[in-house]
Amino acid sequence: MEKQNKACYWFLFFQDKLLLKKNNGSYQIPYQENAPFGTDNSFEVVLDSSLPARAASLSYEITEDEQWIMIGLRASWNYLPLDWYKRAGKAHQLVHWDRNSRFCPACGKPLAWHTVISKYCDSCHQEFYPVISPAMIVLIRRGEEVLLVHARNFRGSFHGLVAGFLEVGETLEQCVRREVMEETGLTIKNITYFGSQPWPYPSGIMIGFFESGTIKLQDDELSAGSFFSKENLPELPAKLSIARRMIDWWIAGEPAEKPAF
Repeated sequence: MEKQNKACYWFLFFQDKLLLKKNNGSYQIPYQENAPFGTDNSFEVVLDSSLPARAASLSYEITEDEQWIMIGLRASWNYLPLDWYKRAGKAHQLVHWDRNSRFCPACGKPLAWHTVISKYCDSCHQEFYPVISPAMIVLIRRGEEVLLVHARNFRGSFHGLVAGFLEVGETLEQCVRREVMEETGLTIKNITYFGSQPWPYPSGIMIGFFESGTIKLQDDELSAGSFFSKENLPELPAKLSIARRMIDWWIAGEPAEKPAF
């Protein structure tokens, strides 16, 4: 078990499951001097307010008992205060990167931590940082309706906004237009930035836009997706997502101040 000189918060993961400590009906990130379970590969995580913290992967899943439980990172949104859910997301992104960046991609030699967000190769003297994958998401309106799509990987009747990953050589706006064309067959022109959200599943950032022009088309012109009114919405994304934040902004009448995550 890894030992420390002073107490800190421990963000420990088995795959995408986060270890939480039970406390009189609530759940907390464990705070103590030593890791609550054996790990010899923890590293420092710098969080807001300079909270002392370390993170690591566990080699096995901790069985739930009266004191401990392991919760999927997405599900932890329902167990932790928002600030701690965000901190767990940052820790998970670093744990995922640490797990998948053990060797230098240039020369194949082992990498070592250099700073709290970088690794260094002693052999070829290159420094590496976590890879973040940008993804675009866009809200398209037609009068009093919004376009929602049901992607193949969505569960049940769940509908969301058009989204997709940025490709090499694209601007963010080009990515939005391409994804909308590929998923729906629509051509859009008037794109306005909405906001962004770290998306640690496992290492992304979601960048939101909305189509600020006027779409005029019939439903049978769509190759996928449908327009829905506020009174006839399907199952929507969970509250933790920027997709839901954008839809709620639209439902609220598109106030000038966009809701913060």
